Amino acid sequence: MKTVSNDAGRQNVLIIYTDQQRWSALGANGNTQIKTPNLDRLAKRGVNFDRCFVQSPVCMPSRVSMLSGRYPSSLGITHMGVPVPETLLTLPRMLKPYGYRTANFGKLHFLPHANRDHREAHPDYGFDCLEVSDEPGVYEDAYRAWVKEVAPEQLDHLSVGLPPATRCWQQNMELEDTVRHPFGESRDDFKGAVRFSGSDGLTHSAFVASRTIDFLCQQRSDGEPFLCVAGFFSPHAPWVVPQAFLDLYEPEELDLPDCPDDADLLTPGRLKRLRSARHGYFAAISEVDHYVGRILDTLEERKLADRTIIVFTSDHGEWLGEHGRWGKSCPGSDVVSRVPMMVVNPRASIEGEQCHEIIESVDLVPSLLEMVGIQPMPQLQGLSFASAFRAGGFQGKSFAMMEFNGWKNIRTDRYRYLLHQDGREEFWDIEEDPGESRSISDDPAYREALVEHRHMMLQRLLEIERPLPRIWPY
Repeated sequence: MKTVSNDAGRQNVLIIYTDQQRWSALGANGNTQIKTPNLDRLAKRGVNFDRCFVQSPVCMPSRVSMLSGRYPSSLGITHMGVPVPETLLTLPRMLKPYGYRTANFGKLHFLPHANRDHREAHPDYGFDCLEVSDEPGVYEDAYRAWVKEVAPEQLDHLSVGLPPATRCWQQNMELEDTVRHPFGESRDDFKGAVRFSGSDGLTHSAFVASRTIDFLCQQRSDGEPFLCVAGFFSPHAPWVVPQAFLDLYEPEELDLPDCPDDADLLTPGRLKRLRSARHGYFAAISEVDHYVGRILDTLEERKLADRTIIVFTSDHGEWLGEHGRWGKSCPGSDVVSRVPMMVVNPRASIEGEQCHEIIESVDLVPSLLEMVGIQPMPQLQGLSFASAFRAGGFQGKSFAMMEFNGWKNIRTDRYRYLLHQDGREEFWDIEEDPGESRSISDDPAYREALVEHRHMMLQRLLEIERPLPRIWPY
């Protein structure tokens, strides 16, 4: 058992936030093929919550839900393309009255990024320092500005390809694209592993880590507390990764998804694509892991580690070829909804623990507030898991809920229940069918369990209501 620190002053908070990283893509979570030594050592220092589920299968609703501690439906943001209101109460705004200096480097994705000029001022959403880059190298944003400062001759190597929606916007608005895209006009996010053509130290992941480290180096161990979010784009597709990290893997040795019901997925061409995709995905995570190691080393060197809560998590997962699908979407299966959540609390007496209880990403904000000694705001809808750092004190949740425009689902210990807006239901027994390949909603043997899950979803919807406060009886 470690010694609990009684140092005065509130703890710092560092959130390392990846994009599209499924729970199983970590050595600490049982993956024997992926190489994540730094993240694995992080797991040994804190609590590894191995059943954390996000509240949306796509970036924008998931991210605003986590950083506000509220469910997407209560925010009115259940699909992509909805700008987050500039006045929303976010974690940095909750911490600001208590003396926190706050920063976000890299991906934030609170605004749609395909239809705007990234040189224009971005709403701060409560952050003192905000250097936003939501896509690697495709816009004139903070990432390209950083490379322009440190290695301007490398600018033409940065873009991973212009999103189709951006090209459409530029054409309709008769705007000229000033960025060179080394992979041509068309963008195929899921074609597999691609070598980054620039210098290894100039990738988007390098940018996020470099600016995060610069921020940490400005902080004093006895200074004002800080919140820092390191917003990595990886392992979101396309998987453009330096050769050094691609060389960590042999594609032919990587396991493939189990596709028993779809022989078309087992053709030589598709098998090659599946292997290449896993190759790029794993390599991108290993690159992030490398930079996480540098960030952790900086915390130690600056004597900040004993006063800094560290969170590692992601906004959602990735199909990665399972069921013949790529990206993330309905029905929000575990490969999409279940993400890593590792938390180090240096003032706790528990470390190196694995927590098997169900938690949700919406629980992170209330948990952090409790850990730094701040009362939760009444708007918060999550449940603090801070008691997991006290022996025998955390019970977890009975289920997690995911929301999207037109459907919702809940994930219990054994089942996933999905309700569509048109009344259709789907139901999976994950204990018997871990790949969630066959809906049993019409199976009479599961009728009682199905009814129970309908009831649980209705209960959660009632629980998360936050009516505006009344000022008198009527």
